[in-house]
Parts: sequence; structure tokens; C-alpha cells
Amino acid sequence: MQAHNPIPNPSAQQTRRATASGWIGSALEYYDFFIYAQAAAMVFPQLFFPAGNPKLAIVASLATYGVGYVARPIGGFVLGRRGDTHGRKHLLLLCMFLMGISTFAVGLLPTYHQVGVLAPIALVLLRLVQGFAVAGEISGASSMILEQAPFGQRGFYASFALQGTQAGQIFAAAIFMPLAYYMPADQFAAWGWRIPFLLSALVLAAGFVIRRKVSESPAFIQEDANGAVPASPIAVALRENWRDIVRIAIMALAAVIAMVATIFGAAYAVQPSYGIGFHANTYLVIPLVGNLVAVLVIPFVGKLSDRIGRRIPVVVGSLGAGLLSYVYLYAIASKNAPVAIVTSVLMWGVIYQGFNAVFPSFMPELFPTRTRVSAMSIGQNIGMALTALLPSLFAAMAPPGTKDIPFVIGTATLVISGFAALAAWTARETYRTPLDELGAPTRSSGVPSTRAAVGGEAAERAAAVTRSR
Repeated sequence: MQAHNPIPNPSAQQTRRATASGWIGSALEYYDFFIYAQAAAMVFPQLFFPAGNPKLAIVASLATYGVGYVARPIGGFVLGRRGDTHGRKHLLLLCMFLMGISTFAVGLLPTYHQVGVLAPIALVLLRLVQGFAVAGEISGASSMILEQAPFGQRGFYASFALQGTQAGQIFAAAIFMPLAYYMPADQFAAWGWRIPFLLSALVLAAGFVIRRKVSESPAFIQEDANGAVPASPIAVALRENWRDIVRIAIMALAAVIAMVATIFGAAYAVQPSYGIGFHANTYLVIPLVGNLVAVLVIPFVGKLSDRIGRRIPVVVGSLGAGLLSYVYLYAIASKNAPVAIVTSVLMWGVIYQGFNAVFPSFMPELFPTRTRVSAMSIGQNIGMALTALLPSLFAAMAPPGTKDIPFVIGTATLVISGFAALAAWTARETYRTPLDELGAPTRSSGVPSTRAAVGGEAAERAAAVTRSR
């Protein structure tokens, strides 16, 4: 029987460095990912698709956004495995290079009017690379932070990975807003939209400098030293933890809120064929303000989950945001920008963060160290792939000219978020379980075992002593 050595407690400096790396890296990668989202809603229908059918162009453009998520399950399998066999740091650097290069290339693409059908084909291919790359980002960053966080504070520290993604969306909107506002519409459509994509070269350089300095996760180093790293972590995860992989795939459907707020909502508000008539710059205020509030809310919700558990914030966040989607869509339909902004702040910036701030700790805590990145990558990215197809599906379900768009899309959003909440409620609680015991399911959902509680108290005392030195 192989001897088991306890995972060394991380120093305060290690915790801060891992958290900063996760935050900044996620912000930089999701800047890349979401500038595509803004462009897909605002300018790509006119640039990369035939001009004869504007309604079809909207659906096709939103579909290219969803294609990036289709590639995510493949990226989850490939990159998740590398995170469990080669380490978290290796994975995060690889993801950043793939994302930065593919995003920069989008800014160089010719349009449909220049090269015909080759333009949307090239766009789709680069979007597939983007989706493949981002598949390993959240699972890798969340695992890296989680495995270097003190016991009793994993929810707080892991939430910074998602705070980084929200900050990335702020950066994306902040780049597009002055361009859309100050540039003439024809110049913005001709070349102005390319600027945020070309800036990815700077994003890539900054991210590499930051991430190469972070230390590898002590938990992974311990697994590697003990010879416990499996040759095929995916096979082990699917054999031992397939129920939780399915569970987090359904939980990930709560991201329908982000899709409604940023993608379908943008097309509904801005595209001329819907007849709403929001100016592009006016609509960009909605995700910008919502994300600004989210950045402030996320750490508090993460810390709350360390006190009351992971399940309650996820359930409340999913269902509450689903209900508010009705109000948000009706505000857009009534052409009331102030109400749309306020509702977006409540729906996406506050309530939805119950899910968004907690899943970076909740999902990886369901799995052991040896398969953590693989299992989370597979489950979360399958769920995200299904969710990302929804903007295009919503556009097909309720095309321009449909009067009951808010009711139809709002109901679909609530039903989907309800499934996510149910999946979260059936999961076991993990916030009081020590790191080396995570991934071992118990019969009593939500109640930690005596061994876990005792081990957790000891780990918490040890971490407190380490932080005080």
C-alpha cells in the first residue's frame, strides 16, 4: 500500500500569487472571448454573411459565437487531461497562447464582400480554436487557486477566477464603447472593429509574463511525487465520478443568463430587423454596468459560500436571475434603456453571481486532485456548449417581428435555469471537506462526515498558523 503524505499548507504568498495569476489570466482570456461576442452581435452579420437576408445573417452570426462553445467539450477532454498529467501551470500557459493567437487572427480576416464564402469559413475555424483554448481556462485557474487556498476560504479565493472573467468582459465593452461612439458607423464597420482583436497581441504578452511566475499547485506536485497521477485521468474520472460530471454539466446551464444578457439581448436591442433601435453604444452600457457590479459582488458571495455552503447561493442565483429575465427582455421591448440597465444590474450583476461566484469552488471540489481538471473541464464545457447554442436557437424560436419575444425567451430561460438549480441542490456539500478528501462522495448529502469535519478543523488551524508567520 502506497504511503500517503499530507498536502503541504500553502504560504500566504503562494495563495496571493496563485489568485492573482488566476484573476489576471482569466481577465485577459475572457477579454479575447467576449470581444468576439460583442462583434458577433453588432457587426459580423453585415461583414461576414450575404447581405440579401438580414434575418438569416443574424442567426448565422450568433451561431458562429455558439460554435466556439461547441469546441469546448473537445478542449475539455484534451486540455483537461493535460492539466491533470502535466500540471495546472502548463495548462494555463497553453490556453493563453492558443486564445491570443486565434483572436489576433480574427482581426486580420477579409470580409464576405472581399473573398466570399471563405470569410465565414475562416471565422468559424478561428472561433473553434478560441473555444478549444478557453475550455481549459476556468477549470485550470479554479483548480490552481483552490489547491493553494487556506481551508475554510476556498470559496472566497476561487471566486476571483470568475471575477477575472467579469473584468475581461468590462475590458471588452470598454474597448468597443469609445470606438462605436466616436467613430463614424461606416468606419467602425470597415476597420474600427478590428482594433480590439489586434490588441490581443498585447494581451498575450502580458499574460505570459504574469503566468510564468506562478508556482505549480502543491496538491498536483504531491500527487506526482506519490506516483498517483493517472495515465488516463479522463477514464478514471468517467469511471469514478460520472454522476458528478453529468451534474455539473446541468449546473452549467445556468449560463443561459449570461447568454440572454449579452448575446441575444444585444442582438434584440441593436439589430435593425428587430425594430428596437438601441444605439450600439447605448446598449454596451448594459453589460458594462452589470459587470462592474458583478466584480464587486463576487468576492462577497464567494465568502458567503464558505459560511453557508455552496448549494444555496447557486440555487438562489439561478432561479432568481431566471425570473428577472422576463423584466429585462420586456424593458428592451418597451425601448426603455434605463429600466433595461437597472434590471441587467440586478439580474446579471447581483442575483446571477450566486451561481457565478460559487461554481469555481463548488465544481472542482466535487472531484479528487488526480482527475479534478479533467472532470470539471468535461462537465462544465459540455454544459456551456449546450448553453451557447441558445442565442441562435432563441433567434430562430422568436425571430424579428414576433411580438411575444420577452415571454417566449423569458420562459425558456427560467426553465433552463431551474434545471441548473435542481442539479446543484442534489450535489453534496463540500465546503467543510479537507482538500485531500475531496471527491469522495458520502451518503448524506449536505452533511460532512465526522472525519472530514475533524480533518477540516485541523487543516484550518494549521493554515491559520502558517498565515500568522
